[in-house]
Amino acid sequence: MQQQMKRLAGQTAIVTGASSGIGMACAIGLGLEGANVVVNYAGNNKGADEAVETIKAAGGNAIAVKADVSKQDQVKAMFKKAIDTFGTVDILVNNAGLQKDAPFLEMALEDWQYVLDVNLTGQFLCAQEAVREYVRRGARPEISRSLGKIICMSSVHEIIPWAGHINYAASKGGVMLMMKSLAQELGPMKIRVNSIAPGAIKTPINTSAWHTPEAEARLLKLIPYKRVGETSDISNVCVWLCSDESDYIHGETIFVDGGMTLYPGFEDNG
Repeated sequence: MQQQMKRLAGQTAIVTGASSGIGMACAIGLGLEGANVVVNYAGNNKGADEAVETIKAAGGNAIAVKADVSKQDQVKAMFKKAIDTFGTVDILVNNAGLQKDAPFLEMALEDWQYVLDVNLTGQFLCAQEAVREYVRRGARPEISRSLGKIICMSSVHEIIPWAGHINYAASKGGVMLMMKSLAQELGPMKIRVNSIAPGAIKTPINTSAWHTPEAEARLLKLIPYKRVGETSDISNVCVWLCSDESDYIHGETIFVDGGMTLYPGFEDNG
């Protein structure tokens, strides 16, 4: 394992949806860099406990907190628990998200609303509580150059249309402009806001897309770099965006997609 530099020592991070996949990888990555980590989960307490134990085994501090990010009272309670435990919050990784796929004419209103509630409204509610805490706490220049950091987990589908996944694509398009609008408004307060947009990453949510050689071969047609991403590809970027090394990056979406947004369907038709 690469030696950790503890770039986030003295800081506390909340990572939503951190009981599996990208969220778990980000939580562990932040913990290995010295941050206290609040591992949020909605239902998978086993995965959340696994992330906590991994961080603690490496000498870090972490707790698991159950909360549905689409519910304001639960979000407020999660932030209170984080502040009561660690004193403040410095980093929010807005990762919680899900899919409820269906063809447009078959998509139930409930499934449309559920995905928007979690993927978009959940990020709004968590960001609002984070900013309230950053302002309440004030600057700590010995800890971080910024007042606080917010990372919004988006997707290549903030710009790539996705038939059959209208609710998911709409939610990620909303995340993109929410993030940029927040960055515009909060920048003068020294609060940095950015997004990470993963492409095809090996996570439980999309196992069917890569778990057989045939499925992976089909998927690789969409990826110029010709490999499916790992969760560590995202967590490495997340840690860097949360550190002072990226202090002048603000209001940007960083695509981590092996070139998926290069429209590879045109590669032999130039």
